[in-house]
Amino acid sequence: MKRIISPVATAALLVVTSMPSFAASPWIVENATAKEECSACHMAYPAGFLPERSWRAIMANLTDHFGEDASLGDAARTEITNYLVALAPKELRNVSSIAVPLRITELRWFRGEHGSRRVAQAQNDPRIGSISNCAACHRAAERGNFGD
Repeated sequence: MKRIISPVATAALLVVTSMPSFAASPWIVENATAKEECSACHMAYPAGFLPERSWRAIMANLTDHFGEDASLGDAARTEITNYLVALAPKELRNVSSIAVPLRITELRWFRGEHGSRRVAQAQNDPRIGSISNCAACHRAAERGNFGD
């Protein structure tokens, strides 16, 4: 008996096989190189926090990475850049399409979520040290959960 695949089943199969992996999340850093290299100095920030143009700019200037030399070999830099850009949004709400924000902490949504009082508390608490130290307050940040 011959089986015929219906046009609907064929279309569904094409859609499913052309979709990106469900494991790739813009809120969890899953790339081993990015996790290892970035976490050497700070939490490896998820790609979803900045638009792709920002990640390109950050990764293009690692010799002056917020005052530090975070230089990487070409292979590692390219791998991390490609990973971040692939998962980063093209645009962020409330960010001009020509702006290239470099600090997550300066974004409007971040300031709105944390407020100036929390920012000041974080900066004055030696256990936190900086508002950019997400994991100090968000215990599950490295698993993509910033809700606590």
